[in-house]
Amino acid sequence: MPYPEIPASVQRFMDRITDLCGTEHADWARDFNAAFANTLLTTVRRLDDGTTYLLTGDIPAMWLRDSTAQVRPYLPVAAEDPELADMIVGLVKRQFMYITIDPYANAFNEQPTGTHYPDDITEEQSPWVWERKYELDSLCYPVQLAWLPYRNTGRTDQFDGTFVAGVKRILEVIATEQDHHRLSPYTFQRLGARDIDTLADGGKGGPVATNGMTWSGFRPADDACTYGYLVPANMFAVVVLGYIECIFTHVLDDPAIVRRARKIGDEIRCAIEKDAITTNRDGEEIYAYETDGLGHFNVMDDANVPSLLSAAYLGYASPYTPRYAATRRTILSDENPFYYTGEYASGIGSPHTPQGYVWPIAMAMEGLTSDDQDDKRRILDNLVAIDDGTNLMHEGVDVNDPSQYTRPWFSWANMMFCELVMDYFGIQVRR
Repeated sequence: MPYPEIPASVQRFMDRITDLCGTEHADWARDFNAAFANTLLTTVRRLDDGTTYLLTGDIPAMWLRDSTAQVRPYLPVAAEDPELADMIVGLVKRQFMYITIDPYANAFNEQPTGTHYPDDITEEQSPWVWERKYELDSLCYPVQLAWLPYRNTGRTDQFDGTFVAGVKRILEVIATEQDHHRLSPYTFQRLGARDIDTLADGGKGGPVATNGMTWSGFRPADDACTYGYLVPANMFAVVVLGYIECIFTHVLDDPAIVRRARKIGDEIRCAIEKDAITTNRDGEEIYAYETDGLGHFNVMDDANVPSLLSAAYLGYASPYTPRYAATRRTILSDENPFYYTGEYASGIGSPHTPQGYVWPIAMAMEGLTSDDQDDKRRILDNLVAIDDGTNLMHEGVDVNDPSQYTRPWFSWANMMFCELVMDYFGIQVRR
């Protein structure tokens, strides 16, 4: 169906996907068109200052992480549509404005309204900040989004003074959090909350060794880490530090930033390959989801990206290396306590949602990290079958009853589904 409110370039792309799906996969096209249009129609706000604000969906705030994933599938269209590219570059500029305000925050208000959780205790609180859970991935995603328009469209105007200032803050925070308990000013507590919504030890979190990895208080699910070194987020940091090296070598010419990014990236990578390795029940070497550097490992994966499953998608690990392959097999099995199988679906869920709820984000990521077209087809068929007739994806879905789900309006999940459809037909975002 046509959507007259969206750009003509986007409608042409949706028509192209519809043609590729044909009659055999008409249900994929139905959900793709609904989801691809939904993000533009319901979450994007172009502001008078030329920046872009993106709602996550049914929560009135913008997440640095979610907003990146929400626009990523538009990049192949943006290569041919300067106005769509302007929207994405405007988002980059707004993200880096926020980072210069508070690099420890994960979600922001559109204006400095002071709206935030009233029971949060942290060392500072800007009126721009909606939530101040420090998540390493919240610093990684905006760098990725700054890189992707350059890689896919050649745009460089996102690399302005605010971007440079934001990158300096990012490097400062990542380096500081390599020695969290000695150097970091950050604390966070939420009074009267569940354990996964607050940090122990007066808001500092549990002990970690100083080993080169960088600390994260919370996972990309906004849940507190069990152990402070969240391995997939550290993997993502290595990748985006490489992007910073390239940008400041080939576009902005700042050798000091290049040297610092390279040094931190090398330290984190070495620490991952040294201290984040454990074994599964078959004795194979795998990556842990979390560690403290003190000998404790968390063998699991969470639906939210960055995840261990997404290490190949993000560009850290080759999908063909034995360690990643063993990790993937492990987390897509009952050895992962958050892998669920039921009558209608199977996949990775999260402690963020009820037991037995699989996340379409993780199902899409399973397809995106597979080189088997039959796997991708099976997952896409499954995703459209559990949409409960809404033509949209949800946060978590009961594997035994698809009419039970969380978050009916969740743009990140919609766009991960779209990206898998595109991937199936060989349309990919250049990394």
